[in-house]
Amino acid sequence: MYRIFRPLLFQLDPEQAHRLTLQLVRLVGMLPPLQRVVRRIYRIDEKPVQVFGLRFRNPVGLAAGYDKDGVGWRGLASLGFGHIEIGTVTPQAQPGNERPRLFRLAEHDALINRMGFPGKGAEFVRRQLSGARVEGLVIGVNIGKNVATPLQAAVGDYLELVRAFAPLADYLAVNVSSPNTIGLRRLQARAALSELLGALDQQRRAIVPPREAVVPLLVKLSPDLDDAELDDAIDVLLDKGMDGVIVANTTISREGVAAGSRYAEESGGLSGAPLAEPSTQLVHQVVRRSAERLPVIAVGGVMSADDARAKLDAGARLVQLYTGLVYRGPGLVKQIVDGL
Repeated sequence: MYRIFRPLLFQLDPEQAHRLTLQLVRLVGMLPPLQRVVRRIYRIDEKPVQVFGLRFRNPVGLAAGYDKDGVGWRGLASLGFGHIEIGTVTPQAQPGNERPRLFRLAEHDALINRMGFPGKGAEFVRRQLSGARVEGLVIGVNIGKNVATPLQAAVGDYLELVRAFAPLADYLAVNVSSPNTIGLRRLQARAALSELLGALDQQRRAIVPPREAVVPLLVKLSPDLDDAELDDAIDVLLDKGMDGVIVANTTISREGVAAGSRYAEESGGLSGAPLAEPSTQLVHQVVRRSAERLPVIAVGGVMSADDARAKLDAGARLVQLYTGLVYRGPGLVKQIVDGL
């Protein structure tokens, strides 16, 4: 069915199409009879994974960026995801970068975005996460600083978000790797990352969550780190007791995109099929360089069960989708889990 509807969606501006689909899945989550029908269509046998001290009902999750404000996660859960990562959430609401800021490279099964963390802020997202949870679904919250917050004050933004979401989320993902917030990726440097993660680790241990263990902290890294930068980041993550790493964010590289392709020169982060092989190689590097001490969630170019399998074979424990949903539709989750 999605092959029929996709050309219609692709007639819309990418951001308009995204808002429309998100509102549709939000409606599914608000209407229990409709939710049951969708869940029956996309029913998936459990293939559980135990990692970060959590039980995931299957290894396929939704990456941050799709449901930034947590408005559609209950409906999205009906598609069979084992986990859903909400955000990136910032302490205060912000509009993000100027439009247009999202572009389809359809011939490459890719997107370029320079969204800049648009969202309604932490308090709004907290309200969306309150109330009943979906049984068996793991919820992560991806956190980042406000664009107006100076880099030297960024730790304060992240601490505020840990305090807000540690009692609500099953895990937190620290986003220091988006290319669309000026200066953010400088937080991946050894000294800055050490200061940030040390403070966050202390903060999470000071919070008494509604569970016996402290909330797991993961860090989302850039695929554009060189070898020395990657070694520095891994050393810090291990030293500060992080529970895992998400590999990887979008890339500023245009490798895999034909020269002269429409929108290829737009600034922003590239995602989708061109990132599949580079992100898989990065997963392998992180697993090897950390001596398998950092469990990995792999994201980047997962468009099929084969793509997911390549990342799991490289050492990832879980995979996440985003751009694949745009090009393959809501049945992709079931196709991947059934095909693994």
